[in-house]
Amino acid sequence: MLNVDIQKLLKNGESRYELVAATAKRARMIVDNTPDKVPVVDKPVSVAVEELEEGKWSIVHDED
Repeated sequence: MLNVDIQKLLKNGESRYELVAATAKRARMIVDNTPDKVPVVDKPVSVAVEELEEGKWSIVHDED
């Protein structure tokens, strides 16, 4: 189980909903880009959260 401080991840006034949606989207990208024969060592959501903590990706707001 992940033990992450959510307030650290919400840097630019994002809501928890935006955090969950963006993390799920990134996790899906990780799953889709993993070849079928390669075993998954870490859970994709864990990898996505770790990447967000490390600054490898960020939440982008759509401007309508």
